[in-house]
Amino acid sequence: MTSYERSDVLGTAYDAVVLAGGAARRLGGADKPGVQVGGRALLDRVLAACADARTTVVVADPRPTPRPVLWAREDPPGSGPLAALGAGLRHTTAEQVVVLSADLPFLGAPTVRRLLAALRAGTADGALLTDADGRDQPLVAAYRSPALHRGLSGLTEEHTGLTGLPLRRLTAGLDLTRVPDPVASFDCDTWDDIATARARIREHGHVLDEWISAAKDELGIDLDVDTGVLLDLARDAAHGVARPAAPLTTFLVGYAAGRAGGGPEAVAEASRKAAALAQRWAEEAADAKADAAPDATPDTRPDAG
Repeated sequence: MTSYERSDVLGTAYDAVVLAGGAARRLGGADKPGVQVGGRALLDRVLAACADARTTVVVADPRPTPRPVLWAREDPPGSGPLAALGAGLRHTTAEQVVVLSADLPFLGAPTVRRLLAALRAGTADGALLTDADGRDQPLVAAYRSPALHRGLSGLTEEHTGLTGLPLRRLTAGLDLTRVPDPVASFDCDTWDDIATARARIREHGHVLDEWISAAKDELGIDLDVDTGVLLDLARDAAHGVARPAAPLTTFLVGYAAGRAGGGPEAVAEASRKAAALAQRWAEEAADAKADAAPDATPDTRPDAG
């Protein structure tokens, strides 16, 4: 049984709709979903955050992406977020749907899971993030699909369509739970926002996780491993053997884990074995150094020597 099938059985499956077809006027009409932050397109970063969705629909013109998605387009193109949401929602079937914009550089899977948990914990129609100023961010949210369908249907009948309607016309009629998160709700509307995001991910507390995420996307690897274990291994190999042993050892661990079938458990086991070997090398080196050291307290008795 796949993870998606298990989610269906448990009632926790969800679909995702990503809105990526805006005009980006404040970016001078640039291709905002394709703008890179940390070496990855903004759209690709958002798709990584909802990678475990059963179905992901991107409302935009098709483009290459590292993960398979369905493509949809509002009619006419550029007719606003409500029309785009309606176009994407038609391709979903799950009872819960995560709705995201494509310009969220700091959105991660833990935040998506937190939104879904907040939705499932009560009876509200949706759970959305609020930004640093406490403002609602309806495009970083998890909703109950029937509530969205009812709201969109009512607005379509009232206005004979959804073209040009602001998103708040929908959310104003929903019962919503708020989840404060000033980091994950940060979006990139201007070039200053892009510059801020690019600088932030290179800060000490973020750069390693960002690099690993980018590398996994680039290499087509979908594997969560304990980076602390690998860093400890690299440190032990560098200090206990020689500095070049660190990258070579971590490469060998990855190769061995792949030969063993892959997965976090295989990486952890290969890392444990290599770390134990590095520790034995370090202990032998310490013993050899102690044996070779001159006696620090020579015998000074009159009959000595």
